[in-house]
Amino acid sequence: LTGASSQGEFLVEISGTTVTITCPFEHEAIQWKLAGKAQDTKERKFIMRDHDSTPANLSCSFRTEGGSEKHSQLYLNARVCATCEELDALTVAGIITADLLVTLGVLILVYYFSRGRKGRASAGGDSRPRGQKTQRPPPVPNPDYEPIRKGQREVYAGLGARGI
Repeated sequence: LTGASSQGEFLVEISGTTVTITCPFEHEAIQWKLAGKAQDTKERKFIMRDHDSTPANLSCSFRTEGGSEKHSQLYLNARVCATCEELDALTVAGIITADLLVTLGVLILVYYFSRGRKGRASAGGDSRPRGQKTQRPPPVPNPDYEPIRKGQREVYAGLGARGI
């Protein structure tokens, strides 16, 4: 939104798809122009209903008693939304705080329930060994397939090459 005049600035209010623009001039007969076309209203506030978010050039003007014209222009580039809700900062802060408290509560509940399950499982008197105790050692290798070590070549010396 940009707009300037010698007397002040435009006031723009957006609610849903309705845009209300207040002219900076305090006069009872203000002429509004939207994209160069004169509008019917003569009031200080110009209301655009069902605005479609397209940029628009607006101007408000009035004639002084001396016959000179004072005018002010505004380039309106406002996004509007039919289904949007306006929230103040306090409401947003309340929603964020409530969300954080609920998340913290869930974390505490999960912690206490998981801690309680560990205690009950170990106190249950389960006679089965746990962990590595349940694993059996690897089977003893067959002595016929022992690897050849230094100094033991004679064990395999009797095996000659077989002809097929």
